[in-house]
Amino acid sequence: MNHLTEAYVDSLALNSSAIKNGKDLVKKNSFPQLCQSEDGTIIFGECKGSGKDPYQCSVDVIKEGNPVFRCTCPSRQFPCKHNLGLMYAFTSGKTFTIAPIPQDIADKREKAEKREEKQKEATATDAPAPKRKPNKSALIKKITAQLEGISIAEKLILQLVTSGLGSLDKKALQTAEEQAKQLGNYFIPGIQSALREFILLFRSEQARENVYPVSIEQLTTLHTLLKKSKEYLTSRLENPDLPIDTATTLEEWIGHAWQIAELRELSRVRNDIELLQLSFRSYSNSARGEFIDEGYWAELPSSQIHITRTYRPFRAAKYIREEDSVFQVVHAKELAVYPGELNTRVRFEDATYREAGAEDFQNIQQFASKSYPDVIKQVKNLIKNPLSDKHPVVLLHYAEIKQTETCYILLDEQGKQLPLANISYLQESTTSLLSMLAKPHLANQVMLVMFEHNWANNRLEAQPLSIIAANEVIRLLY
Repeated sequence: MNHLTEAYVDSLALNSSAIKNGKDLVKKNSFPQLCQSEDGTIIFGECKGSGKDPYQCSVDVIKEGNPVFRCTCPSRQFPCKHNLGLMYAFTSGKTFTIAPIPQDIADKREKAEKREEKQKEATATDAPAPKRKPNKSALIKKITAQLEGISIAEKLILQLVTSGLGSLDKKALQTAEEQAKQLGNYFIPGIQSALREFILLFRSEQARENVYPVSIEQLTTLHTLLKKSKEYLTSRLENPDLPIDTATTLEEWIGHAWQIAELRELSRVRNDIELLQLSFRSYSNSARGEFIDEGYWAELPSSQIHITRTYRPFRAAKYIREEDSVFQVVHAKELAVYPGELNTRVRFEDATYREAGAEDFQNIQQFASKSYPDVIKQVKNLIKNPLSDKHPVVLLHYAEIKQTETCYILLDEQGKQLPLANISYLQESTTSLLSMLAKPHLANQVMLVMFEHNWANNRLEAQPLSIIAANEVIRLLY
């Protein structure tokens, strides 16, 4: 139970409300019985509820990094507030009596162990796991519907452009949004979201002269997305045996939700990978109708920057775990890598944690880019592709952070400059925090930055996300 810390329990909770509710149960002394097994692999107890009988709850940590929660309450949240309260009681130093594991829990653990053993026996062979055979008739039906939806989207965009962006009043935008909503029946949620994002841009309170440059970029993206999607889906309709596209992010743009099982089949899963989170943010996306939790991670020791994203639909947000900042090194037993370019999206489930050490920070510093012209060239080549990530994240070594009359700049070892600014995409200010850095952090350190092309002044700008020093990460965005 040594790894069961308050920070770890916080990371298991679905959201901040669940954390508060769990801690409140401890404060109210709602646990008349608190027990743990002799070997320390399970804690269990009773928690007072609204009914006559207390809830029986337990947390089984026999597999580190993959706890099993059980509770007799009717909640659909896992872990429920009773499980969280049980763990917070443990981390706060409450007395847990040594007691035999209840028989029903022991039986469930035994069944789980047998299932796991059978799975190991099934995979303990040199032969690769058989690939799932797609249902061709279902695939053809789906692609046909997708192509139909793309045709509807093309007509809608043509209608908007033909009538003129300047004539898009409230009524026209309402009609366009209703038409975009119909695309939900055609298995192209990504295209639908891109179209809704374009429409919502004109419904924002921004002045139209500020909206037009961004809208042109979004129209270019939409045009490319529809064209490439149509070509790709048409070729798959003509030949259903063609493999799914894993060389680009096109499938994700269309709206495909990659499953870990798929990524395994496509050899896009790696084992025993360590990651250190350098920055984190949560935001809402009205076009998708979702909250998005986004983490930026350095893979150790290579320091390649990955991204994790958790999507929580507005309607179901309270049932999906809200991610948070992670300050320890994560050891992912299995890391699924999505198709991507510079900053690939990754996902992990089973993981253990350890404290970050000086060697981890030094590894990150060692692999940071030192030539700004090379980085700028790389970023420009990336973002000129309409379907590429328009906000790549890069590690930069800097010789000095310097403040001019108008902004902060980074200087590389050759004296080349990179202006720092608060980019519109993040909608959060971090550059002003640079004035609070201690003197040792103003020179010969590493900064994680996010790039954006500023359409107003037609230049590439970077916003600082964090500073990686010899013995710590100083987060400016978290």
